[in-house]
Amino acid sequence: MAASLTRPVAPDPYALLPAVPAFTLTSTDWVHGERIPDVHTHTDAGSDVSPQLAWSGFPDETRGFTVSVFDPDAPGVAGWWHWTVLGLPATVTALDRGTGTPDGAALPAGAFQLRGDDGVAGYVGCAPPPGDQVHRYFAVVHALDTDDLGLDAGTTPGAAACVLTFHTLARAVLVGTYQR
Repeated sequence: MAASLTRPVAPDPYALLPAVPAFTLTSTDWVHGERIPDVHTHTDAGSDVSPQLAWSGFPDETRGFTVSVFDPDAPGVAGWWHWTVLGLPATVTALDRGTGTPDGAALPAGAFQLRGDDGVAGYVGCAPPPGDQVHRYFAVVHALDTDDLGLDAGTTPGAAACVLTFHTLARAVLVGTYQR
């Protein structure tokens, strides 16, 4: 018999970080607090299409941005990184739907993607275990005090998240959900 996946709901991982001002993150594809459309999933019904994201209201002194999608509800102790984009200049305030392809060809100049927890660079959609609790997917944009974090494509998303803690001026969060 398989082990039960019954467990407490994980905390909001960003509520555990040092407090920073918030700014606005919107999407034409995801609605905060609502179910993520199948096209953005890694399921039989999905296509691993990254969502459109746009942000505004960040501090004037912002020098760069990062974008990530993280599932704190994945079984295990460390959640699951679905997408991490680094090196976004301060002049970029949106990513189009489908930007997160593995080759990164649609990313703005200088931006690059890290390999997620599945080992793929680029956006990998939601795929919680069938029958598991509702999973939350945190799309997050960090406004940074630098345009170069000193990281490269070999950096893990977890290590990048740690470095971000020291350079974040403000943070924008949009949370979608998915369950199978």
